[in-house]
Amino acid sequence: MGISKVIGIAGTALLVTSVGLWRIGLRIVAAPFLATSTVAYIVAVASHNSINIPWILGKNSKGRFPLWSNVIFGPFLVLARVYATVKRHMRKEAVYDMITEGVYLGGWPFMLKHLPPGDPSVIDCTCELPRSDFVPTNEYLCVPTWDTRAPPISKIEFAARWACEKRSKGKPVYVHCAFGHGRSACVLCAVLVALGIAENWKDAENIIRERRKIKMNAVHRKTLEDWSKYRASQKKEK
Repeated sequence: MGISKVIGIAGTALLVTSVGLWRIGLRIVAAPFLATSTVAYIVAVASHNSINIPWILGKNSKGRFPLWSNVIFGPFLVLARVYATVKRHMRKEAVYDMITEGVYLGGWPFMLKHLPPGDPSVIDCTCELPRSDFVPTNEYLCVPTWDTRAPPISKIEFAARWACEKRSKGKPVYVHCAFGHGRSACVLCAVLVALGIAENWKDAENIIRERRKIKMNAVHRKTLEDWSKYRASQKKEK
């Protein structure tokens, strides 16, 4: 189930709760539920695949959220961090896995021990989670993307080139989203092709699957197919 449906269902549950509380006279208690349900509906619409505007959360190139974003979307942002943290502790899988030498795929590094060795350059594919303070901004690239969605082709291409530049300097590269299964795997497929490790994105997906359990969906694959066509057209123009 996509993020839009999940958040929409949560918003409806909160709305029903607020209405129930309002009817029994607990209007002050109902207000926070109503406000949170409104935020949930905004996120549900913004994350729908036909709209897909992750920038609405306000995450900037340094991986930070401005004050207005924390005020408006505070409930969602807090819940996203709590969910990622709790689910991390419940999962038995490794936070990250090495896909090939110097290239890693994994989840949100909210603790220093979650980073791969070698002070890696980090490609962050989340739009809802902040950059951790121990990740330097000059070794950080933000590619804000909703869960279960894919970045625009231009951002995938930029991320792939950025990763190639870092690897050419001997820096490890860590591509992550919340858990390292979907959107980050999508971007990593492009990175592996750009690095010459995989001939195409399908081969890249197979390489990743041999080393980490991922959950790429039809949106990810369609985007990578479009990216491949874009990349081929760019080569022809040259």
